[in-house]
Amino acid sequence: YVKDIIDVCMQMMMGRLKVESGLYNLGSGKGRTFLDLVTSTFNSMDREPIIEFIDTPEDIRDNYQYFTEADLTKLRESGYDKEMTTLEDGIDEYVRKYLAKI
Repeated sequence: YVKDIIDVCMQMMMGRLKVESGLYNLGSGKGRTFLDLVTSTFNSMDREPIIEFIDTPEDIRDNYQYFTEADLTKLRESGYDKEMTTLEDGIDEYVRKYLAKI
């Protein structure tokens, strides 16, 4: 969630973390599905999920990344110990506070 990323960047900028040069993963550290994402979005809109599944197009199947999960080891070793926003909480805040006002 963008607020998590901002918090990590602020902690780094203020010198509160032991930062080494390189890349830091800033995901939740938990693999989630597109079904989780879509279901949470419907829930945040107070609607029953209407979901239709389609097959992955053949031309991308061999190269498609079917599972992702951020490895937070480097971030945790820097001293950042806050929990990341859950998928459900991040979607709910975004939908209710920002999208619903459009």
